[in-house]
Amino acid sequence: MAGAAGEVREALASATDALRAAGVDSPRLDAELLLAAATGRDRAALAAAPEAPVSASAGRSFGASVRRRVAREPLAYILGRRGFRRIELEVDSRCLIPRPETELLVELAVELEPRTVLDVGTGSGAIALAVADELPGCTVVGTDISRAALAVAELNAERLGLGERVSFELGTIPAHDRFDLVLANLPYVRSDEWGSLEPEITRFEPRSALLAGEDGLLAIRSLLAALSDPGAAGLRCDAIALEVGAGQAQAVAALLEGAGFAAEPRVDLAGIDRCVVGRRS
Repeated sequence: MAGAAGEVREALASATDALRAAGVDSPRLDAELLLAAATGRDRAALAAAPEAPVSASAGRSFGASVRRRVAREPLAYILGRRGFRRIELEVDSRCLIPRPETELLVELAVELEPRTVLDVGTGSGAIALAVADELPGCTVVGTDISRAALAVAELNAERLGLGERVSFELGTIPAHDRFDLVLANLPYVRSDEWGSLEPEITRFEPRSALLAGEDGLLAIRSLLAALSDPGAAGLRCDAIALEVGAGQAQAVAALLEGAGFAAEPRVDLAGIDRCVVGRRS
């Protein structure tokens, strides 16, 4: 199959067929990206020279990558990277893969122009680092309950040169007095939804970063409870923005209002209420 050396067109055709048969949503695109990584050429160069040979070593690397993708391992884990806003992040199975819809949280931060931000459940550091990248005057703290995920976030901060303005802490609520804005992409998948998700998610991504009880709101409730009891951690915030699942915005808005915030849903590019913004009443 794609593990044998041959021409670019042959390698892509074989891999595309295998990925399509495995149920991959974008078989041709994934094949092109994997071949580009294996050969060190970009997709435009591959398209311009379909008759170019694929070396034996590149063929072996490509074949191994295609087999991983056939097994439905996420493309981002295979490539080891994922673009998010203006930055590129290193990612692996220790952390959730950043999604395009999560960029809405960064857009909200840019709109609100905070000087201090807390990113709860930072994972790869995507939100924290993107906010720091786009708001040069802002300092950001990212927290996570996973030491493994924090190791990825710290690596990304160092590689992007943002370590002076972004710090990471183990846990949920840090011992800081006040933040202008709290951002959080917490787990929000309901228990009964798990079996219907793509195998890329259920087989490979960290379950603890996705599942949140019977109604998908367990993690959000826990965060708001902590924010409603500032004596426990000494933390206050002026505003909060939470990413939510489809159909959860109304329930989360009610939770925010119960915690003393005025709530407002925000839609993503698909027209779904994807975030709920809360401001102190």
